[in-house]
Amino acid sequence: MYGENVSTNTEPPPRVPAPGALLADTSRGDRVGEFQGVAGPYWSLRPVGGGREWEAEPRHVRPALPMEQLRARTARLNARSRGEVL
Repeated sequence: MYGENVSTNTEPPPRVPAPGALLADTSRGDRVGEFQGVAGPYWSLRPVGGGREWEAEPRHVRPALPMEQLRARTARLNARSRGEVL
């Protein structure tokens, strides 16, 4: 096997989502964030209601479920009504 490619990872790399897509980070308890962009090997996500970005490994990120999307958007609207979000 010397000199041969013995990689067992046959999964294709995940497709990069469109900016603003709602994603759930499974490594952080399914925390939902908006996709901001790629930062090296990581994807940058930002809370829907605003706040500090975090980086996640693409293998730990999945599209947010409809219920998760609704919950995140409702939280943003509530924060906006309180003047916390522009």
